[in-house]
Amino acid sequence: MSDPLEFTSKSPRHALPLLFAGQAQKEFFVNEAHALVDMLLHPAVEGRADAPPSQPLEGLCWLVGDNPSGVWMGHARKIASWQAGNWLFATPRDGMHVLDRSTMQALHYRGDWQRAVTPQPITGGATVDQEARQAIEELINALVTAGILAPR
Repeated sequence: MSDPLEFTSKSPRHALPLLFAGQAQKEFFVNEAHALVDMLLHPAVEGRADAPPSQPLEGLCWLVGDNPSGVWMGHARKIASWQAGNWLFATPRDGMHVLDRSTMQALHYRGDWQRAVTPQPITGGATVDQEARQAIEELINALVTAGILAPR
């Protein structure tokens, strides 16, 4: 028979709280885990900010900026969600995708939040071939940044 598994107090990827036999007030741990799962399952954020909104709505999320202030201090680059009258924070992991509702653009996390940049339109003239090649290269780079194509 194999040895029983031993768990730490939180899951390794998203720090979901784990329960233990005989644990008091299990509902707090379960509710926190459900709130984190709710926040991380198909996440959408209202945008990126360094300061929390003054009157956040229940369940809405933001990407915390590089210089957070107030109750967001110490949570730079995390996802913040207002739930049950409190801020809940989650550390992003490589491969995560979120929808930024302020721009309606998908963001991909790979060390930091990556946003595809729209290539500039091609203009006419004697260098159309060179401009077309540059536009195609920019499009490929945007697809790599978005995580659609693998890096070369």
